Amino acid sequence: MAILRNDEIRDMDTGELEEKMNDLQKELVEERGQIEVGGFADNPGRIKEMKKTVARIKTVLNERE
Repeated sequence: MAILRNDEIRDMDTGELEEKMNDLQKELVEERGQIEVGGFADNPGRIKEMKKTVARIKTVLNERE
């Protein structure tokens, strides 16, 4: 899944944002699980970017409330 920029996030409606956030969180859990069982992340920087994107989405959702 592509990492989203702020302007892309703000252009989406609430339903799309919640869907993207759930997808990113699932992908993040999978990556962390892969590391836990002794593997290694294909791209360690991607985990950081996923966490930041989830935080950006949560920020926009909270602003809309």
